[in-house]
Amino acid sequence: MTAQNGSEKLWGGRFSDDLADLGLQFSESTAADRPMIDEDIWGSQAHCIMLGACGIINAGDLRAILGGLAQIRQQFADGQFDLDPQLEDVHMNVESRLREIIDPQVAGRLHTARSRNDQVVTDARMHLRTRLLELRQALADLQQALLDLGAEHLETVMPGYTHTQHAQPISVAFWLSSYTSALQRDQERLAQTYERVNRCPLGASALAGTSFPIDRILTAGLLGFDGVMEHALDAVGSRDFVAEPLADLAIVASNLSRLAEELVLFSTHEFGMIEIDDAYATGSSIMPQKKNPGMAELTRAKTGLAYGRLVQALTMIKALPSGYNRDLQEDKPPLWESLDSVQTCVRMMTAMVSTLKLRPERMAELVQGNYAAATELANFLVRERNLPFRDCHRIVGHIVGTLLAEGQPLTDYRRVSELLAEARQEVSDQQLAEVLDAQAILHRQVSQGSTGVEATAAMIEKLREATEDNRGEIATAHQALTQARQQTNQIIEHIIEGGELAELKL
Repeated sequence: MTAQNGSEKLWGGRFSDDLADLGLQFSESTAADRPMIDEDIWGSQAHCIMLGACGIINAGDLRAILGGLAQIRQQFADGQFDLDPQLEDVHMNVESRLREIIDPQVAGRLHTARSRNDQVVTDARMHLRTRLLELRQALADLQQALLDLGAEHLETVMPGYTHTQHAQPISVAFWLSSYTSALQRDQERLAQTYERVNRCPLGASALAGTSFPIDRILTAGLLGFDGVMEHALDAVGSRDFVAEPLADLAIVASNLSRLAEELVLFSTHEFGMIEIDDAYATGSSIMPQKKNPGMAELTRAKTGLAYGRLVQALTMIKALPSGYNRDLQEDKPPLWESLDSVQTCVRMMTAMVSTLKLRPERMAELVQGNYAAATELANFLVRERNLPFRDCHRIVGHIVGTLLAEGQPLTDYRRVSELLAEARQEVSDQQLAEVLDAQAILHRQVSQGSTGVEATAAMIEKLREATEDNRGEIATAHQALTQARQQTNQIIEHIIEGGELAELKL
């Protein structure tokens, strides 16, 4: 294209030449925009209806534009419309296709009172909110899998760990439900993020709003938003709606990584407390005996992607001046990639937990073999002998040290009884056997939130209720989006068939 002829871009009026091929390749965003095609069309439909309702475009132009957009939407659904990188982004692709279908002069009216700046954040928020609901549903499935398995093992003892050392006996239910509890906070964070994401920026235009008498509340309602993101400059220039879900995703990934780490660790020969199903394990090309926890290891590793994409986004938006800057074009790739990765990891962990094989005998063996009941012996002395806890801690610590030196376990009740007698505490072998029994310890744990059978059962019930509440919130949000889409479609159908906006209650 020569300088005399000028640029052919839809934005090219003041340019004497088109963007160089290298510049186009460097700056086009169609790959990142592709997931938002449907949202971009929906956004254009709602914007057009609003322009018609406000008298900014006439009924004939409204009908023509909505008819053309309906064709584009159908072409997209049929796989006949995809994004052309030569047209830079999703917005230009949709508008260019519209100009091919209807009178270009009429098609050009669609962009009245809006900018690609407010379009792109609207599209991104619309697509993101759907993805957040999908992630929350996947998390609810993982929560359910953890609770279902845990509920079968309220009295199955296993070692609890601090500093990766045996600490106190806990139940399998207590262990598994701890992850459900952590995931519940993830659910709460994502729900709060959804509320902030689901605000409509369309109508902010480039940065300063518009001199046209638009109705932003109408647009927001047609698009299923809960309200308007009012401040125009903030609406187009801020990207906390990208950073916040990325932070949520990083925290979800860290929780998944902790669970994955324990699946890896507990499935080793040394621990031997669980076995990962063959469907989610891998072998060795040289060592025929190997069964490697490959899927858990990959889940653990993919945490780095979620962390990295968060840092990428935060670095991108750091110190940007107000308003839209082209840097912000780079906000979507890390967001979509992190969503894809974390959601896949959630589904993988759900499959692994649902098929996990437990080895209760090995768990009980470990609990009995490494002094995990020592704290309960100290508590027994506090309760039954009315001694200060610090004195009891010292007595039991001395007993454990002596047993270690002698190579004897805490289940050598005769020797423990002798050592207690030296501390002027007479306790029979039979009584010690009752005090130090791992399952009995579970039943004696009575504090709220403890590994006690009743306490854990109560927590599991609460977590089940919370999980069902999560599913209810997700369903309600999905329904609201579906209803908004149906309302928009009904208006479009009414107009295309020859009806008038004035006949509708908007």
